[in-house]
Amino acid sequence: MIKSVILKNWKSYEESTLYIDPLTIVIGMNSSGKSNAVDALIFLSRIAGGAGIFQAIAGDVSLSPLRGGIDWVCRKGTRCFTLDVLVEYKGTDYGYSITIEVGTARALVSEEKLFRSGSKQQRIFYTGLLDNELMNIPVYFSTGKQGKGQHFELNRNTSILFQGKSLALKRKESAEIINNVAEQMKGIFVLDPIPNHMRDYSTLAERLSSDGSNIAGVLAALDDDRRREIQEKLTAYLREIPEKDIEGVWTERIGKFNTDAMLYCKEVWYEGDDCVVDARGMSDGTLRFLAIMAAMLTSEADNLIVIEEVDNGMHPSRAKILVNMLKELGRERNTDVLVTTHNPALLDAAGTPMIPFITVAHRDEKGKSQLTLLEDIRDLPKMIAAGNIGELAANGRIEEALARKGKP
Repeated sequence: MIKSVILKNWKSYEESTLYIDPLTIVIGMNSSGKSNAVDALIFLSRIAGGAGIFQAIAGDVSLSPLRGGIDWVCRKGTRCFTLDVLVEYKGTDYGYSITIEVGTARALVSEEKLFRSGSKQQRIFYTGLLDNELMNIPVYFSTGKQGKGQHFELNRNTSILFQGKSLALKRKESAEIINNVAEQMKGIFVLDPIPNHMRDYSTLAERLSSDGSNIAGVLAALDDDRRREIQEKLTAYLREIPEKDIEGVWTERIGKFNTDAMLYCKEVWYEGDDCVVDARGMSDGTLRFLAIMAAMLTSEADNLIVIEEVDNGMHPSRAKILVNMLKELGRERNTDVLVTTHNPALLDAAGTPMIPFITVAHRDEKGKSQLTLLEDIRDLPKMIAAGNIGELAANGRIEEALARKGKP
């Protein structure tokens, strides 16, 4: 599992660490850097999956550009950024680091390495001296023998991690580690459901789209037993969300060739009065909640799911239901979840046991973004004695405490 990501000269960050736990909550005011941290995870997922470095930032016909594109991917005044990732595999921590040099119309690897973390670091691969005039870079892969290794000249436009998966490496353990680290990063899934995109028919699909638009197609494509199991869980959780009772949520294949699908639910306001509604008649909050549950239930195990503004469109009284659902399904699916929120109700629903897993995105006195664990705020015990976490966030007390950091 991915344990942390260090952002260096990435967008508004000079250097800061994003810690990842089974459930991580990231809070912060507008323009504090929450979305910039999420963009780093999107970038890592793309390059681990084989996207070119430039395309992973600027976008292409199949990828939307990261916010700000190539012009804003490096901190102002710099031309390189570095992302350091700590990944656990079979009980051992591995460090992965990539440094990218950015120009007006290019973004290339200038340094990249993968190593076993600890007091005695064992390098899996590392890049050698770079000639900036060339498009290739020398890369050395360990064979487990002192002073020996395999040497390749690899393309700087694609991550070495991805290219390493297809090389004929002599050391099978290295190939296994490279493949696993790449798959964990590729498996990062960022969900930002857009209800209006979810209301139409969708074609059958294996993987949920980042906007949730193909939720009906993903569920309808499952085998019958798995689909029934997921639909029962969707119904069970959804019953607790709206005012009315929900008797069922399901998908049906439609069309002459049964290659499209629609999402339906059955609502009951009082005994004897029920109504079947398709996605066109469902509320924004209901559709967002269904997309979040579908992502949790259909994702592969050991992956990281990131949900932006997780409680957007949901009534504050339902925040606890949402938090419990994320915890329960995360444990069941062995999936880590990172969410961003502005909602004080969600923080109150999380409660004091979640304090070690709440990160605050904020700006320092020079305007650089920082990520600070809530539990590391010096005045936190005194602040909690005067109010709950949601109230502290709503009143700006957390940011005030961070501004006082290091001051008498």
